[in-house]
Amino acid sequence: MTNLLQHEVFASSEERAREISALGPWFHNLHLPDGSRTAPHHPLGDFPRFKWLQIASHIPQDLSGWSALDIGCNAGFYSIELAKRGARVLGIDVEPLFLRQAAWASREWGLEDALRFEQIQVYDLRRRRESFDLVLFMGVFYHLRYPMLALDIVASCVRRSLIFQTLTMPGDEVSTSTTVDRDVMDREDFLSPGWPKIAFIEHAFAGDPTNWWAPNHAAVEAMLRSSGMRVLGRAAHEIYLCEPDREHESWTRTPRGAEELASAAGDSGRYAVVATR
Repeated sequence: MTNLLQHEVFASSEERAREISALGPWFHNLHLPDGSRTAPHHPLGDFPRFKWLQIASHIPQDLSGWSALDIGCNAGFYSIELAKRGARVLGIDVEPLFLRQAAWASREWGLEDALRFEQIQVYDLRRRRESFDLVLFMGVFYHLRYPMLALDIVASCVRRSLIFQTLTMPGDEVSTSTTVDRDVMDREDFLSPGWPKIAFIEHAFAGDPTNWWAPNHAAVEAMLRSSGMRVLGRAAHEIYLCEPDREHESWTRTPRGAEELASAAGDSGRYAVVATR
């Protein structure tokens, strides 16, 4: 009897493994309710669980009544964790495979009523005009061809909290000299380690041709402030905790900035024709 039971368990385990494999390849190692894992041999380790453990304590345990947005949701690991805490979550991604995996996983957890997944670009958020109590913008920024446009759009969606993560350049220095204004030829400080700067990656990095940018720490904080976010601190290396800064007039809240953002997002309407000599 024991041997028969062991055989049934083994057969069931094999069938489960085939089901998970048929939905692959997986980038998220989901820990499913029955103990199965989707990517137990992930080259990065137990990813993204170890990232979640870095931010979990910075998110309220009870998210009942909260709305959340998971940008670049992949197979839905973070979305599912937020839904477990009571949030209603929108996960977006551009890869249909990841969205199929996320939808399947949400059913495994019985959370499909709290989760919705959509195939849209981060830039499409501009036209949706939705806002969210909590936004996760992790592992996406440096893959975007138009990063500051995306950050401005995302910042406009945040009601309470933004958790932001990006690939960065080495170093935590922040320049002690003012970056507010200077003479047009006064550029030496641009080369100092703590000056906000971004490395542009023309070709593939880590085998990925969509790795375009690597800002330094000073640039990350400066860009977040410029988009209207107050940086509260870091949950871990490369992970920034932010909230809207209602007192700071970000570039997009100025008339010129709002017009530029609207034009870049394709929703500015027609411009008046200016006569030239």
